[in-house]
Amino acid sequence: MVNTSEHPAKSLLLVGASRGIGLAMAKAFVGKGWHITGTVREDRRSTLHELAETHPDQVAIERLDITIPARIAALRETLADRMYDMLFVNAGTANQDQDETIAETSDEAFVRVMLTNALGVMRTVEGLQGLVRPTGLIGVMSSGQGSIADNVKGGHEVYRGSKAALNQYMRSYAARHADDRRPLVLMAPGWIRTDLGGPEARFSLEEAIPDLVDTLLAQQGRPGLRFIDRHGDTVPW
Repeated sequence: MVNTSEHPAKSLLLVGASRGIGLAMAKAFVGKGWHITGTVREDRRSTLHELAETHPDQVAIERLDITIPARIAALRETLADRMYDMLFVNAGTANQDQDETIAETSDEAFVRVMLTNALGVMRTVEGLQGLVRPTGLIGVMSSGQGSIADNVKGGHEVYRGSKAALNQYMRSYAARHADDRRPLVLMAPGWIRTDLGGPEARFSLEEAIPDLVDTLLAQQGRPGLRFIDRHGDTVPW
């Protein structure tokens, strides 16, 4: 039997864990013995609550809307006495009509996607970084569509732009924290069947998430920023 006083369970602060990839990640990390604090945007019950009821010693739930700075600050205060081995920001969104060009996109849709996928994510990283151990990992959910080099087909222009912006902002964050020993990961998970990915996506959550989680775990102890896919392969900027 493992002596938990000598080998304490590791902990993950998972932002955006109520459904889809975030929920699947929470389940996978729980299966590996990690303690999870998962955030939900709304008070309504989700499948994450069922996971917390099944694993009350491993799963805690907090509320967070990453588009509201005061909520980020409040969560930081709520968790002030905690330290995590990993912070992963999974929250994200897309415009309803992803076939429209950037010129056709409404102001409202553009602002909403950019605020959530780029500004909100970076505010969350900046706001919660103090809860991550000095050698812990900070990761965010990017996308292969955020790769400028790989954009040879166009399409999904607002979403692509938001993820490319996120990648650039994480580069800036890494440059400002060049002496930090924490690994920084931009994760491109692939096209996965979720509410965001849609029913035509190539991969199921069951196929994709085990690889994604194993890859994140393999990045522990490797300082510096990496833009990688769920297999650990480098994605072109």
